[in-house]
Amino acid sequence: MHHLIEGVARFRRDVFPAKAELFAGLATRHRPSTLFIGCSDARVPPELITQCEPGELFVVRSAGNLVPAHAPGADAVAAGVEYAVAVLEVRDLVVCGHSGCGAMTALAEEHDLTAVPAVADWLRHADAARSRAGLGTGRAPAPSASDRATLLDRLVRENVRAQLANLATHPSVARAVANGTLTTHGWVYDIATGTVTDLTATGAATDPTAPDTDTDPTAPATPPAAA
Repeated sequence: MHHLIEGVARFRRDVFPAKAELFAGLATRHRPSTLFIGCSDARVPPELITQCEPGELFVVRSAGNLVPAHAPGADAVAAGVEYAVAVLEVRDLVVCGHSGCGAMTALAEEHDLTAVPAVADWLRHADAARSRAGLGTGRAPAPSASDRATLLDRLVRENVRAQLANLATHPSVARAVANGTLTTHGWVYDIATGTVTDLTATGAATDPTAPDTDTDPTAPATPPAAA
């Protein structure tokens, strides 16, 4: 806890003065342009990855970056989505998965979750992703390390796509997309390299057996061929 207190002191001393005008404006104005739905994993800091200033992102984080499909009743994720889209009128919505995701690892390796029943219940929101990734429901023979890595990577990507599909069932999102005021994006962040792959930039196929046409939005553009 001591390092957190020291961090607050450094923020007040070294960071805040240089951004005092920004924070003064934010004190009375909250108009983020993007809803960023990411995993709760401490290694995936949205503002650091995107280099956004305070006030630019409305962040919703959940284990496995899961978004339950629309259903009667309220939950924290649905409330955050609805507020960002219907009230704050964000223009973009990003679902960001990441490499080495603990939630997806538990599913890919079929971990025993009986000791954490709330986690097990929450991960049911990834059932569609498991199907998309070709995972069965029974315990299969232990795959090799390389096979496990490939399976996890596929599941992480299909989970992002599945959560985008869940988001489309939320009335606020469906209306905004239909009206052309909201664009949705699916990203995967690689912790080891810092790269971000955009799964939706090229309309990549959702069939896990299809060729992977995902693109990296952080890569430099390819120059046009000479005429």
